[in-house]
Amino acid sequence: MPEQTFRLVTLIAAYSGMRLGEICTLRKEDLQNIDGVPCFMVRPHSDDGWTPKTDASTRGVPVHSKLIEAGVLAFKNNADGPYLVPGLETSKQGARGAALGRAFSLLKTRIGLPAEITFHSFRHTVSTQLRNADANIREVWIDRLLGHEATHKSQGTTTYLTSISTANLRQTVEAISYPETAFKKTAF
Repeated sequence: MPEQTFRLVTLIAAYSGMRLGEICTLRKEDLQNIDGVPCFMVRPHSDDGWTPKTDASTRGVPVHSKLIEAGVLAFKNNADGPYLVPGLETSKQGARGAALGRAFSLLKTRIGLPAEITFHSFRHTVSTQLRNADANIREVWIDRLLGHEATHKSQGTTTYLTSISTANLRQTVEAISYPETAFKKTAF
């Protein structure tokens, strides 16, 4: 697998909390401006039958400023084929990115990370960071960003909350941060 592909997918996971399958199936047209904010659109693809995990998983995820600085937006125009992330094969079972999951597992074993660390740990890290952030971030914004059903099931949430602004989701995604040394090479 190309190193650039591995870095791209892990950076998107670290700065969005998206699932591996969501990232690997992004199409070029799934990178759109919503209310002037670049967003990854996680949505069904009728041509190959891929669908997000749940109804709540269908969503727009603002692109973190660190991903923009790294050059992710250029992949919309430069990637070969229909997919945003180049260099991934589809497995015999139809999963795009299965090889990346295996490569991640081999790498983490080689560098001595415990077995309980998986690619899905990026989602847990993002969720924990956002819930512990010293920012004005509502729980329902975090749930929407991560594609979770709202954990707060009040009448107001279930009946009256129909949409969360892209600006609020952008504020939420921008609360994700890492030490400068976490990702030494981030440009593509």
